[in-house]
Amino acid sequence: MIEADVAIIGAGAAGLSLAHRLCLPAPGARPARRPSVVLVTAPPGPLRPPARTWCFWEAGRGRFDAAVTTAWRRLRVHPPTGEPIEDDISPLRYKMIRSDDFECLVEHDLTRTGRVRRLEAVVDDVEGVADGARVHARTASGSSRCVQARWVFDSRPLGSLPAARTTLLQHFHGWFVRTPRPVFDPARADLMDFRTAQPATGLSFGYLLPTGTRQALVEYTEFSPAVLSADAYEKALRHYTGSVLGLTDFEVTATETGVIPMTDARFARRTGDSVFRIGTAGGATRPSTGYTFAGVQRQTAAVAAALGQGRRPVPPQPHPLRSRAMDAVLLHALDSGLVDGAAFFARLFTRVPMTRLLRFLDGETRPHEELGIGLHTPVLPMLRAAAAVPLLPRRPFPGP
Repeated sequence: MIEADVAIIGAGAAGLSLAHRLCLPAPGARPARRPSVVLVTAPPGPLRPPARTWCFWEAGRGRFDAAVTTAWRRLRVHPPTGEPIEDDISPLRYKMIRSDDFECLVEHDLTRTGRVRRLEAVVDDVEGVADGARVHARTASGSSRCVQARWVFDSRPLGSLPAARTTLLQHFHGWFVRTPRPVFDPARADLMDFRTAQPATGLSFGYLLPTGTRQALVEYTEFSPAVLSADAYEKALRHYTGSVLGLTDFEVTATETGVIPMTDARFARRTGDSVFRIGTAGGATRPSTGYTFAGVQRQTAAVAAALGQGRRPVPPQPHPLRSRAMDAVLLHALDSGLVDGAAFFARLFTRVPMTRLLRFLDGETRPHEELGIGLHTPVLPMLRAAAAVPLLPRRPFPGP
């Protein structure tokens, strides 16, 4: 039996972020007792999260800046037709982190502190016991292992999504490309490019994140009820790179594919007296955008602070109630066809300063600012969606 103050299940963004915060307090933080930590990670195989890229915006230096691939202060949005919208988002920066770099940084820092014990095993069950919980797991060789901890934080993906009034999927496929000649401008990133064929429900867009004059991440994304076939993603990316961006000569050096739930479901962040969910499983994903990394940081920072102060470390909902209510309205408007998704977002970026819109998407705007943003949306369709949402039944999602 392994004993610890804290057991963390899963070594994705949420699990690693929490371990990092528990072992390396932020500069200037008040001294506090640092808990002993066991990090339970899945053996190599299908239960390990695939390599991926996380993007987010923040002002100034961040905790994980050493892992940032590139950061941009100029962002551009392309409407379906017409001129692009471009803005300087200072003091914010739009940052990109590749999961492999993030894992290397966290691993280096945790090894340096010597405060985290790793257990490579598949978790079978988490059992509540007096004054804590037990994690029952199996190693790759089939040996049983048990971890007993005062607090357990589970970041594993849910087997199925909770019932919701509306659930869309943000699904995407991207290419890391290299060109023989300089063709990219690394000073600006294309955040959303709506010059793509739009699906029957939801919306689609491409985006271009240059990491140099000859390297970039090019991605095709949809917000829709179901994922596409591999051939369909390839076709969409070929169209976007060739017909839209005019890229004809490039090498694909790596790929990434993912699916993120966009849902107004209620995620249980506590599943036992001492057992909690964090990350996407704990509601860290912003329903209207699919952005998760920033929500994970707010959630894990609050958990680490609570443990340092001797409080019960219930993970907070990182997105304000008012924001989630507006997200539910937008999701229904997209799913029901009350608004044209591409036109909706393009209109917002045309009429609202980009920095204010990003603050809104992070839940950091005041009611009068949100009212002003709302007046730049199709008001009557959004009011119809707002009236319909409370009457919608919550149903299980059948899965991607």
